[in-house]
Amino acid sequence: MTPHDGPPNRLARRKQKTRAALVAAAQSFIAAGKLNVPVLEITQAADVGMGSFYNHFASKEELFEAALTEVLDMHGALLDELNESLEDPAETFARSFRLTGRLFRQRPRESRVLLSSGLALLSSDRGVAPRARRDIIAAAEAGRFHVDDLGVTMAVVGGALLGLGQLLYDEPDRDVADATDTMTAHVLTVLGMSAKEARRICELPLPDIDSLGPSASVAQGSVPAVSM
Repeated sequence: MTPHDGPPNRLARRKQKTRAALVAAAQSFIAAGKLNVPVLEITQAADVGMGSFYNHFASKEELFEAALTEVLDMHGALLDELNESLEDPAETFARSFRLTGRLFRQRPRESRVLLSSGLALLSSDRGVAPRARRDIIAAAEAGRFHVDDLGVTMAVVGGALLGLGQLLYDEPDRDVADATDTMTAHVLTVLGMSAKEARRICELPLPDIDSLGPSASVAQGSVPAVSM
């Protein structure tokens, strides 16, 4: 390390910390449904100055886009990690659906950010959508799924996933595993799989996600809580 490496590195870390605080604050407001929150309130929640906001983002809309993108990227990376051992694309698709349903309950703030994007989630090139599209195409090519129109299929799958997330949010006492696996089995039959095979796949063991806890950027307490 040269004598000139220290201060720039400290400055870069400070900038990174400020940006992370703003993104986490934005995620909290998105999760709470407060999309019209003023920039000043976001900076107060992030405990940074107003000037610092515009050093990182040109507008609140740009910040909110970054907040959603980060959640999508983290969710996609997590699915990749948990599915890397699977070879059957139909099982990969089903596991992603089953894991996402469980994560709706385990990571409520992150899930609210995802659900807030609504139908835009279906056309995103990040997160669960491109992975579902990839697995559906591969499963159809392998004869595991029957897909006549990929666009319609993605709309059905995405609608089922968003509906599941909203159901679990509206009914916090509902058993998440039962609801998620039932919905996954229905989706698999819509994709042309027999009910027997769909049930078998939905009974396969899942990786342990109980130890994962909330994600780093949207962890409870990472920024002051925003009332729903």
